[in-house]
Amino acid sequence: METAEFIRILEREGRSLASAAERAGTDAKVPTCPQWQVRDLLRHTGVVHRWATAFVAEGHTAFRPMADEPALDGEELLAWFRSGHRRLVDTLDSAAPDVECWHFLPAPSPLAFWARRQAHETAVHRFDAEAARGGTHGEIARDFAAELGPDFAADGIDELLRGFHARAKSGARSAEPRVLRVRAGDTDGAVWTVRLSEEPPAAERGEQGPADCEVSGPAADLYLALWNRLPFPRVTGDASVAELWRQRSAVD
Repeated sequence: METAEFIRILEREGRSLASAAERAGTDAKVPTCPQWQVRDLLRHTGVVHRWATAFVAEGHTAFRPMADEPALDGEELLAWFRSGHRRLVDTLDSAAPDVECWHFLPAPSPLAFWARRQAHETAVHRFDAEAARGGTHGEIARDFAAELGPDFAADGIDELLRGFHARAKSGARSAEPRVLRVRAGDTDGAVWTVRLSEEPPAAERGEQGPADCEVSGPAADLYLALWNRLPFPRVTGDASVAELWRQRSAVD
């Protein structure tokens, strides 16, 4: 996917997140993040948007911590979120393709990284905001899949497996070596082999040898399941491997 596509998805998903949050109300519980209410979701995502904007807009080439979350609520919080989201989109849209700044996963360029990362960050949290409005997760997931499409969801799976969990801080580890296969049936070539051990997971594209467990289904459902928002659509083989992922794969 191209950087411009990610920016457009980020723009749409941020608007949808704010609309869903407004309809749910900031007091509403977020069932996909049980420790949060909608106000926590808006504060967190709004701070992340501003954090990302600063790297691109100000050209910071070293890590800088996120700011504290604001003590805003209600209409003020929604306005604050929308303002930060708008500035992030505008910053990415207007940035030079060769802008230099800090980023934390491999990417063709810093701009490509931040556009992709913020599109996925915002999409997953938009699902959280929709869940806070009520309705079954299955219904919400169907709408989510229809809007985002399988290619974007498959890209998000790839970012998670080969990006986030390749880092030393990944907690998805196993004392006994195990192999998890991830297969998105609605996207050509969307198959991953994930080797779990006491080291960070090693994920490769394709069927690389036998697997102890396979999780499969539509790309969007797998995307949300791997981010622990939904159950896995289908599990074959040793289900304890899928459960190990669910218990240990939270991303900091």
